[in-house]
Amino acid sequence: MLPDFYLSCLESQLTESQVLTIKILVWLLQFHKTVQLERLAAYLPLPILFESRRRHLQRFLILPQINVALIWLPLIKCILKTQIKPKTQIIVAIDRTKWRANNLLMVSVIWEKRACPVFWQFLLKKGSSNLAQQKAILHPALRLLKHYQIVVVADREFHSIELANWLAQRKAYFALRQKQGTYIKQKSQDYQRLSEIGLAPGIKLFFTGITFTHRKGFGEFNLAAY
Repeated sequence: MLPDFYLSCLESQLTESQVLTIKILVWLLQFHKTVQLERLAAYLPLPILFESRRRHLQRFLILPQINVALIWLPLIKCILKTQIKPKTQIIVAIDRTKWRANNLLMVSVIWEKRACPVFWQFLLKKGSSNLAQQKAILHPALRLLKHYQIVVVADREFHSIELANWLAQRKAYFALRQKQGTYIKQKSQDYQRLSEIGLAPGIKLFFTGITFTHRKGFGEFNLAAY
């Protein structure tokens, strides 16, 4: 049921019985389409009591070796290697979503109209992420994708010039959506807000060598407006 390279990766980190458990768990997830632990335990084909099955799954899911770095990153690296040639330009999206009480920050590779999760982290707070958290989640992804030409795309939560400079230092291209209150400065002109550049429905604008914000020390960027 699982591809050979999945099994090779799992067998390098898990025991034979643990690999069997994850095979069964994947099958249950696909067949019953639920992530509720109690329901999965009810369907688990083991000749033990329900409570024992539930504890078995709980112990399995908190194994220290079941984590993104040891299990998922080697798998995604292998998947990308078989699907995308090195030096190909790939789109890397960073986004944050709130799911019930969970605040999830995620980096994904966009390929053939699909988003493939690369790295993620649950934030231990409500609301937007900060620069340190954004860099922490992007760093493993950029390192994993170093053989590709990376273009990072993000919405207005990730609009900071500090993030743009950090990405530029790592030779990554980027398209970060900006807030309309952001100040820009074109050559030989005064500072103005993005809301004042004359953008209207049906108009597309592109500027090169734009200075963003009043703060000093930042390089020049291009601006596309639509």
